[in-house]
Amino acid sequence: MLKEYKTVTSIAGPLMLVKSVEQAKFGHIVDIQLRDGSIRRGEILEVDGENILVQIFEGTEGIDIDETVVRILGKPQELAVSRDILGRVFTGRGVPADDGPDIIPEKSLDINGLAINPFSRDYPNEFIQTGISTIDGLNPLVRGQKLPIFSASGLPHDDMTAQLARQAAVLGKDESFAVVFAAMGITFESAQFFIDDLTATGAIERAAMFINLANDPAIERIATPRVALTAAEYLAFEQDMHVLVILSDMTNYCEALREISAARKEVPGRRGYPGYLYTDLASLYERAGRIKGKKGSITMIPVLTMPEDDKTHPVPDLTGYITEGQIIMSRSLHRKSIAPPVDVLPSLSRLKDKGIGDKKTREDHADLYNQLYAAYSRGKESQELSAILGEGALNDDDLLYMKFANEFEKKYISQGYYENRSIEETLDLGWKLLSMFEDSELKRIDVELIEKYMPKFRKNETADSGDSTDG
Repeated sequence: MLKEYKTVTSIAGPLMLVKSVEQAKFGHIVDIQLRDGSIRRGEILEVDGENILVQIFEGTEGIDIDETVVRILGKPQELAVSRDILGRVFTGRGVPADDGPDIIPEKSLDINGLAINPFSRDYPNEFIQTGISTIDGLNPLVRGQKLPIFSASGLPHDDMTAQLARQAAVLGKDESFAVVFAAMGITFESAQFFIDDLTATGAIERAAMFINLANDPAIERIATPRVALTAAEYLAFEQDMHVLVILSDMTNYCEALREISAARKEVPGRRGYPGYLYTDLASLYERAGRIKGKKGSITMIPVLTMPEDDKTHPVPDLTGYITEGQIIMSRSLHRKSIAPPVDVLPSLSRLKDKGIGDKKTREDHADLYNQLYAAYSRGKESQELSAILGEGALNDDDLLYMKFANEFEKKYISQGYYENRSIEETLDLGWKLLSMFEDSELKRIDVELIEKYMPKFRKNETADSGDSTDG
């Protein structure tokens, strides 16, 4: 029988101090029974001898100190898991938030999982198709990778995140794929957008959603990504599925971590964040990957908003150190109505060479993206020169590259949020755009590949120009 305590001595905000408690442990869950018999739940944030500090998930409003009973459950927070979590929507603590029944668990797992042992890791090398050209063509995502999206306030990262959840798939007939979506500190409208979008397209059937709203407690926000990753680990390593985990918005998570740290009166680090922010983020990000001997995998896309568009802010800065690249969204492209507004030049997937090539995507993939990068980079320089000096100051080569950059943004980068391009369509589009150059300009593509792939697009270009002449 659980021991009960009526030794609550003080309440400050969401925190409750309880004295004379035996055998309490950090991170364990407690039940708080109020005078009216209702039960609230909290987590032990601090243990000081026989005194414990508890943060209450539902808040402390209306609690009578003298009439409150505290029970120490003697275990950390757990998530009930089974394959039935797919197609369901949960709160940030893993409680069903839709109209469906409670999950009948195969097992209950501690949400405070461990990072994958480096010795047990298998190297990521298998391509995941997202249907988004700027990722598939230029910054390929591979199974087991951690590839964050760096966005900013006012940019459409929600639309791009929903598109990833809908479209992402592994290539291969016998592969099981699932999406675990964790939203932290988002508005009710954003939460409803994600639920409606995945439900309308049927993608909800292969997804488990964990949603923590902006008005939910900060302690729940800290638990949400851990709950989601626990669900992902079960699906990947016990059900042999390939799981894409989307965490949005990690900045809100870090703000909650800062709030809890301040409540515990810890010494602040850079910009008020706790000194262990790097370690805490790493404990989440390093739960993604592949394990030797296991068929399943966890691929992670954390989404974060950079305060004041600042890449040196602690959250994007530390995230960049831990993860394998970044996809950066551009405010200037967004102003041009380019969707999704991905700034491809500073974006990077450090594992892109591992998941592409013959029998993975296509033999021309590596040469093609190198050439597209080079041509677009020179085209951007021509755009900047034109803005300063005017088009009259540009030579014919500069004008051609500027034309390429404009076409590349309109046709390759901009595809909307509901166009799902296969990797073949993305690669063919790259060849079509490069067909405006002479073969001698394509210095980064092997001559044999040019001879194999380019003639088809040169022929189409000639036919198109002939049709327009006849018209």
